[in-house]
Amino acid sequence: MSGSVRPVADPAAFKDNARIVLADPVLRRSFRGAMDFLMDKRAAQFPDAAGFARLRRLGETVRQHALAHLPDLLERLEANLTANGIHVHWAENAEDANRIFLSIARRHEATRMVKGKSMVSEEIELNHRMAEAGVECVETDMGEYILQLDDDRPSHIIMPAIHKTKEDVARIFADRIDGAPYTEDVDALIAIGRQALRNLFRDTRIGVSGVNFLVAETGSLVLVENEGNGRMSTTVPDVHIAVTGLEKVVEKLEHVVPLFALLTRSATGQAVTTYLNVISSPRRSGERDGPREVHLILLDNGRTQAYRDERFRATLQCIRCGACMNHCPVYARVGGLSYGTTYPGPIGAIIEPHLLGLASTRDLPTASSLCGACGEVCPVGIPIPDLLMRLREAARHTVPEVPAPALKGQGAARTIGEALAWKGWRLLFAHGALYRLFAWIAPRLRGLTPRTQAGWTRTRAPLRLAPRSLREQLARRRTGGDRRD
Repeated sequence: MSGSVRPVADPAAFKDNARIVLADPVLRRSFRGAMDFLMDKRAAQFPDAAGFARLRRLGETVRQHALAHLPDLLERLEANLTANGIHVHWAENAEDANRIFLSIARRHEATRMVKGKSMVSEEIELNHRMAEAGVECVETDMGEYILQLDDDRPSHIIMPAIHKTKEDVARIFADRIDGAPYTEDVDALIAIGRQALRNLFRDTRIGVSGVNFLVAETGSLVLVENEGNGRMSTTVPDVHIAVTGLEKVVEKLEHVVPLFALLTRSATGQAVTTYLNVISSPRRSGERDGPREVHLILLDNGRTQAYRDERFRATLQCIRCGACMNHCPVYARVGGLSYGTTYPGPIGAIIEPHLLGLASTRDLPTASSLCGACGEVCPVGIPIPDLLMRLREAARHTVPEVPAPALKGQGAARTIGEALAWKGWRLLFAHGALYRLFAWIAPRLRGLTPRTQAGWTRTRAPLRLAPRSLREQLARRRTGGDRRD
């Protein structure tokens, strides 16, 4: 960031964070330019609206089919992974997942891990928790590596360092990498980063990755990437640990095909990515490379709550392409860091309340103009605007926990003042005489209207009642009164 103050990693600070970013013209230009670039690339991949609609319907059906059979598919996945020699671990929350990571590291006496890009590892704060236990976790995705060197956070799920300029990266590399010269040549910067990382793959015993799709039928982990660091992290070290959310499962390998086509085109505007890794077992007898041990950690962390509550189940259809963020007018202005969460933008606004609860995330569903762009571009048909409205309602109203456990923090945004205001509104509109009395008195007290009206008057003139109600104006017109009304 060009400013000295950084947004904090706290969704409850969303509004303050947004003000910091909006006051930074360099950051705003960076985001605007990046979003325009990504939107143009995606549009070029879907020139035929009817073709996109057909492919999206197919992807949506695949995801809905998987969620409709989620318990059965997870059991089938575990059985086939185990038969293939892959160790399966279940983690209820971030603490469980980090404990599993640490136990594997301890068993192999590892003090370092190399990690490919994984948003779930960000979700459980893997790097920080391992560092506390004396295990270094080095990012190998170039964007994530830049952020780790600068002690910063991702601002986009596909392009994590999108808020950094080449001047920022040049300064970070010159300051943090031994022997690195200051250069603003992008190719030279990439070469510097790759050179610094290359030996780590060879010398590290554990590689970590995320997973894009889990195939129940074959017991396979599918990983999509462009830089090759994912393949290096999953093949060079002796031990590979994959971590992902339990909703990523699909039934058959053929179901990956439409999702892969939708993911790459929607995310980076590519027909295909450089690498598509399908991992179905550790190294077998006679094979010359590959890990000798493979683990999969399946993380819940609030996902089963979204699954059980049918109002929010569609949230789990997400394939993490980031298209909704690229097309969101709010995200394009306030950037990903403002949200203070692992997943920013519209998709973060509907996922994070299930991971963190609504008490701290209640402002995120309101960070939307409800223009509908996020829902239109979603490649798997998630009705994001509808989900945002349901979360806004849930933030203000407590509902019974039947048939599903309630979303944690429901009713957190409800205030006494707002509740009284709505009760008063209902009272007025339920009693005609009371409403007419109010309509007669209110315009005559307009002089008492406060000049400061919460957030409204920060950028707008104060609201004031008209001198006469509409009913009075119509009555005066019918009787030939003041026609200026």
